Amino acid sequence: MPKILLVEDSKFLRIATERSLARAGYTVTSAGDGDEALRVARESLPDLILLDMLIPKTTGPDVLKALKQDPLTCPIPVVIISALSQANAARLQLDGALAFFEKSSLDLDKGSEKLLAALVEVFEKISPPQGRGTTA
Repeated sequence: MPKILLVEDSKFLRIATERSLARAGYTVTSAGDGDEALRVARESLPDLILLDMLIPKTTGPDVLKALKQDPLTCPIPVVIISALSQANAARLQLDGALAFFEKSSLDLDKGSEKLLAALVEVFEKISPPQGRGTTA
């Protein structure tokens, strides 16, 4: 299963989300602040990064920009999961985010079903279809 880096400063939310992702079969590493996120991303080279915007030290928008400027991490898709409103989505996508999910719309306090469903759609978007070859 894919490797996910979860960047979330809320310890409760981070642990609950880690457990849900692991139960769904994902390999999960996590970071509680922006500096740690950049270090872990370079070390583990995950298949996807779930990035909160309101995190300590290096902020989420600065982490996104740093990830996209680093040749080692720029190919990694970044999905924003934030309490910020959807109004920020277009700007963040211009900065390199693949998708933007508002925490309130994911109902994370009621479980992880909506997040897991959203991740399935994200991975379908970034994974090439299986069994398709090119003909010369």
